[in-house]
Amino acid sequence: MVLAFIFAGAVLGYCWLGEYDFVDAIWLTTITISSVGFSETSDSPAVFKLFTVGVIILGMSAAAYTFGGFVQMVLEGELQEVLGHRRMTRGIDKLQRHVVVCGYGRIGEFLAGDLRQSQQHFVVIERGLDRFEEAKALGFLCLCGDATEDSVLASAGIDRARCLVSCLPSDADNVFITLTARNLRPSLEIIARAEHPTTEAKLMQAGANKVVMPAIIGAHRIERLVTRPSTAQLMELVAESSFLDLELDEITLADDSKLIGVKVAETEAHRKHRLLVVAVRGADGQMIFNPEAAYTFRAGDIAIVMGHVEDIRGFRTAFEL
Repeated sequence: MVLAFIFAGAVLGYCWLGEYDFVDAIWLTTITISSVGFSETSDSPAVFKLFTVGVIILGMSAAAYTFGGFVQMVLEGELQEVLGHRRMTRGIDKLQRHVVVCGYGRIGEFLAGDLRQSQQHFVVIERGLDRFEEAKALGFLCLCGDATEDSVLASAGIDRARCLVSCLPSDADNVFITLTARNLRPSLEIIARAEHPTTEAKLMQAGANKVVMPAIIGAHRIERLVTRPSTAQLMELVAESSFLDLELDEITLADDSKLIGVKVAETEAHRKHRLLVVAVRGADGQMIFNPEAAYTFRAGDIAIVMGHVEDIRGFRTAFEL
C-alpha cells in the first residue's frame, strides 16, 4: 500500500515537474524506484533532481519494507509450522499406554471427543489434510499420514500404546491397518470398525480383538427404544458418564494387587465405598454377572464396578489400584 502510494505520487510529480506524458512518467518512476537509473536528468532543474532523489529514497525504502514484510510473513508461517510440528512430535513421544485412533471421520471425531472427556490420552492419524487440520485446531495430538504404513504407526507410538482403534469408513483399509498393527505389535489391543457383517471374520483373522459394526449397534438401539423404551433409557443413562457423575469402570487386578484373595463382601464395596460390583471377568474370559459375596478375586480378574466418580477413585486409592 505504501509503495503504491509513493509510485502514484511520483508519477504525478514527474508529469507536473518534467512535463512528461503519463506513460513516460510511469517509465521514469519505474526505473528510478527499481534503481535501474538513467542519465536524462543531468541538465534537469534542481527541483527535478531533488524530487528524483526523494523518489529514490522513499521508493527504495517502501520497496524494502514491502519485501521485508513479505519475507517475514513467509518465514513466520514456516517457522510456526515447524515449531508446531515439533511440539506435536514431542507430545506424542511422551505418551504412554495411549490410544491410537486411525481415521478422523464421523466416528473418529466423536471417539476423539469422548476420549478427551474421559481424560484418556490418544493420538489421531488422518490422511486427509482438511480433516487433519480440523483435528489439530481442536488441540488433538495428530499425525497426517496413512495408517496402513509402518512408519506412520511407529510415529504414533504404537510400541507404547495400549489400544488401537481403526475406524475408517473402508473395510479394506481397516483390515489392512489391523494386519499391519498386529505385525508391529502382537500384544496390542485392536478394535476395528466394519460396515459389512462379512468383514467381521476377516478383521478377526487379521488380528482384531474386537469388531464394532455401527449399523448393527444403531439397529439394536432403535429396537430397544421401540420395544423396551424404559430399559433403553436406563442403559443410555448408565452409559452417559456425565449422568450424576455415575459411571462404569474396569479395574484390572495385577499379580501384586491387594484385592487378590479378597472376597467381594470383604471389600465393603457397597457399604463403605458406595459401589456396585456389577460383574467380574476372569482371566479365562468368562464373565460373571452380579458375583456372590463369597467370590474371591484372582490375578487377572477385571472387576466392573458402578458408582460415582469420586467413590470409584476412593476405592482405587484404598486398594492401591
